[in-house]
Amino acid sequence: MGDNRVVLVTGAGRGIGKEIALKFAKNNYDVSVNYRSKTDELDELKKEIEKNGVKCALVQGDVANFEEAERIVNETVEKLGKIDVLVNNAGITKDGLLMRMSKDDFEKVLDINLIGTFNVTRNVIPLMIKQKSGRIINISSVVGVVGNAGQTNYSASKAGIIGFTKSLAKEVASRNILVNAVAPGFIATDMTSVLSDSVKENINNQIPLRKMGTAEDVAKVVSFLASEDSSYITGQVINVDGGMVM
Repeated sequence: MGDNRVVLVTGAGRGIGKEIALKFAKNNYDVSVNYRSKTDELDELKKEIEKNGVKCALVQGDVANFEEAERIVNETVEKLGKIDVLVNNAGITKDGLLMRMSKDDFEKVLDINLIGTFNVTRNVIPLMIKQKSGRIINISSVVGVVGNAGQTNYSASKAGIIGFTKSLAKEVASRNILVNAVAPGFIATDMTSVLSDSVKENINNQIPLRKMGTAEDVAKVVSFLASEDSSYITGQVINVDGGMVM
């Protein structure tokens, strides 16, 4: 087992998860990159992570399935020796007005975003209790705080993550395990890059800082919550949203 701390990031193949994985690598962590579907970009990401002189394990698995979540955790420990930090980032959207939303679309979003967070955390917690230390950082969203039309499923899943975070923080604080949530606002990603200029302008007008955030903005806060600088912070939700929700 190496001296490096180890982080497991779920849904780390692209977007915010990928940026979080890279940020931890730069901070000298060995990184377990969980993903659901294999892409060519994953091998590139592994190389990019390893350029920092750290180890990287690519671990396939669907967090919505409890047995697969257990395997993701076990495989991470087999390959990297332990788990010091868990970042529950895996998530999907299936937007639509409630009156037209199928039961399947509602359940799928909760299965991955909320149940997935439970599944992986449930399998990591015994390890952290045994080692008497750990950090769990759950990626929520500002829509989990204030809601958003057309996203009842996503908002419910992200609000659920906030309640989960606060309750778990109370359960494990005495074991030196800190649990916090990060709630991004509008973040510039592949999904937002296809929006028209007028839609982007409309979004920016809702943000006091007048611009969308970047995946790196989120990664920096996650990195802070995993560091010793945050050793007296637990059960909190930190909005990374340019002042959108105050």
